[in-house]
Amino acid sequence: MDTEIKQEPESETVTKPGKINGLETLGPYILEQDNAKNFVYVSDIPQLCMDEPCMLGVDEAGRGPVLGPMVYGIAFCPLSKKDILKQLGFADSKQLTEEKRDQIFDEMNRKDYAIEALGWAVEAISPNVISMSMLRRTKHSLNEVSMDSAIGLINSAIAAGVNIAEVYVDTVGPPEKYQAKLKAIFPRFKITVAKKADSTYPIVSAASIAAKVTRDHALKVWKFREKPNVESGNSFGSGYPGDPVTKKFLGDIDLVFGFPRLVRFSWSTAGNALEKKAYDMEFEEEPDAKESQKASYGSEKLSKYFSASKNENRKRNEYFRDRCLEHVMEI
Repeated sequence: MDTEIKQEPESETVTKPGKINGLETLGPYILEQDNAKNFVYVSDIPQLCMDEPCMLGVDEAGRGPVLGPMVYGIAFCPLSKKDILKQLGFADSKQLTEEKRDQIFDEMNRKDYAIEALGWAVEAISPNVISMSMLRRTKHSLNEVSMDSAIGLINSAIAAGVNIAEVYVDTVGPPEKYQAKLKAIFPRFKITVAKKADSTYPIVSAASIAAKVTRDHALKVWKFREKPNVESGNSFGSGYPGDPVTKKFLGDIDLVFGFPRLVRFSWSTAGNALEKKAYDMEFEEEPDAKESQKASYGSEKLSKYFSASKNENRKRNEYFRDRCLEHVMEI
């Protein structure tokens, strides 16, 4: 099987200390993170999840909005304890009210019967990282970002000692292709990738609630790096283009710098708004290196007398010109 080597995202993923043991500690934990970077949180691992074969579900929240992070979540519990999922009331998180999701999230982190048999983890993927991934010269699509996150979280569970036997995933793209990809990476597991898996498999619904509640609270406590004196709080809506509050927020553009990092610049909604209102920017072409050197220094470099002779008429390779790369020392 061919292996494709991909460039790593420009913004590192960090895991910071701290513990989320209920809804009231979720917001403060998120507020401590750098929202320009991804962060990963892994709950305490129940001993039962290490001793017995487990099912693990994967789902995301916030794939479509133009604002805020996309959050991937996993949940896992022993196959013998699947009744706990029904007891907690897991269902498709999109069909539940925000209050109900918050209640279930709180109970899965507080109730003894849940803490003893259910674990979870999330990765919050910064809108800044999403935009850089999709707009860089070597494109990294949203599907690839999503799959990388899902695979990373499964590996996090493995590293934490979870005894995984079965994996259920809400698909990204064609389920058959995604399932084959995961099976090649994790051949020991029984893997099922399906559309609307969060409404079919309770363990995927548990992952969905962890992801959705985390994203909701990430937006509630979002702190604008561009406006350090502005208090945290959601003044921008859900992030979906149809939300009137979001529409109003997107209409308030800095004519030079555009939007804050909360906005995914790679979304056409954001790009169209910038084209309509923001100033057009022109970037001068890079001057010829030799002419620039003469203009700057007005004399020959001493190092010229110690370097090998060169073809003065040779132009730099197009690769280096396009990327504005220059030598920082003579070679």
